Amino acid sequence: MSEIQRLKPIKKARIGLYSGGLKAYWSQFEGMKERLIEYGKFIEENLSKFGVVYNYGLVDDEVAGRTAGEWFNEKNVDIIFSHSATYYTSSTVLPLHQICKAPVILLNLQPTPQMNYERTSTGEWLAHCGACPVPEIANAFNRAGIKCKIINGLLGLKETPAISVTDEVTYNRPEAIKAWKEISEWAMAATVKRTLQHARFGFLGNNYSGMLDMYSDFTMLQAQLGIHVEILEMCDLDRNLNKVTDEEVQAKLKQVEEFFTISGDSPSDPIAKKPTKEQLEWACKVAAAQERMVKEYDLDSIAYYYHGSEDNHYEQVQGGFIVGHSLLTAAGIPCAGEGDLKTAIAMKICDTLDTGGSFTEIVAADYIEGTMILGHDGPFHIKISDGKPVLRGMGVFHGKRGTGVSVEANVISGPVTTLGVTQTQEGKVKFNISEGDAVKAPILMIGNTQTHVKFPLHPDAYMDKWFAQAPTHHCAMSVGHNAALFEKAATLLDIKHALI
Repeated sequence: MSEIQRLKPIKKARIGLYSGGLKAYWSQFEGMKERLIEYGKFIEENLSKFGVVYNYGLVDDEVAGRTAGEWFNEKNVDIIFSHSATYYTSSTVLPLHQICKAPVILLNLQPTPQMNYERTSTGEWLAHCGACPVPEIANAFNRAGIKCKIINGLLGLKETPAISVTDEVTYNRPEAIKAWKEISEWAMAATVKRTLQHARFGFLGNNYSGMLDMYSDFTMLQAQLGIHVEILEMCDLDRNLNKVTDEEVQAKLKQVEEFFTISGDSPSDPIAKKPTKEQLEWACKVAAAQERMVKEYDLDSIAYYYHGSEDNHYEQVQGGFIVGHSLLTAAGIPCAGEGDLKTAIAMKICDTLDTGGSFTEIVAADYIEGTMILGHDGPFHIKISDGKPVLRGMGVFHGKRGTGVSVEANVISGPVTTLGVTQTQEGKVKFNISEGDAVKAPILMIGNTQTHVKFPLHPDAYMDKWFAQAPTHHCAMSVGHNAALFEKAATLLDIKHALI
């Protein structure tokens, strides 16, 4: 099966990097300067997998620190990795971070697990003493009000430099693996921040009336996350609907046939039937219009809902929403129903990290299986589906007007993480995060997405803790245990978070 291609590329992080050193050493120890520069180039090469890297090189006195701070500002970096390559004074780098306010991660990456004590000279030792200045740097940063995170471990080289007198091949040691996992998570979190700062979220229609947890202050969201909210009307979609060609409808029908299973009648629910030819064609026409609208407004995500009067034309249009919004979600344009902009943000974060992000809420607890069932009446993230999602024709969208085609599916078995974005009493954005495992178990055949998730806690204990965080009733489900990633994204965005 082919893959649905992204409609827009992710905004990769702009990553700053430098290596700290002491200028006095270069004339005292031959080859040391060049050796440390090569270590920095190794870090640059590895970081380049996660974004665009701007490597200043060595910062070895306060003049270089000021120059580097201005340089990083010119490059508009999202994060700076400060490599503690040897001993250096805190006055060398403090002015850098006073000038450039990007978050800083201090890297204490020792090149070798153990020095060759019989052959190590002073110059050799100094190439391995990156931990020495870290307390000094941390102290200076703290007194200057500069936040920083520190990663300790091994450098992770695959070859030993010719100048070295000890074995520096450490890529397969746990200290290197752990350090690089943390480094990669910070770099990916910086990509989340940059993506949100450049993202255009469409808000189509309105919120589901009375769902007070859905309501959000658009200015608050832009102020804290950097997103732009484009307010859209149903006539914007309808205008695009009128432009859809028969060829576009047929192309969407081909996508539907490839990525979905067309159901028969549900054996348990009289309102869930085999979709009719007319229902499928209408859903595909609406899907083509949705994609047209995304391109017209250059959208990165959509929160949507429409509750029109009975037999209104727009009611018929929204009846075709779920299929198209599922296809868009798989194409990197996450779509959240009921006007839930905050969960659209959670879904966008998950998708930016390539971990899925499907629209869910608590369906029920299964005390026999020991699981929470999470799902919704759509849309669904096709890329994290356990097999092909099923399309069912719905005689009623429960609690809503209209009829149409809905998605029935569950997330692939294995580790999952839920991410909820909520708003506190103080008007602040907050992340709620929980890790569990999706397990194979029976689901209802009612045209809804549903996944059994086994959390480390008993269902009642899980609900006690989750509800205590005053979440919204929706959240995004991602694949993998991603709490560390989401926590780092929250830190870079200066957002409070709770891990359940």
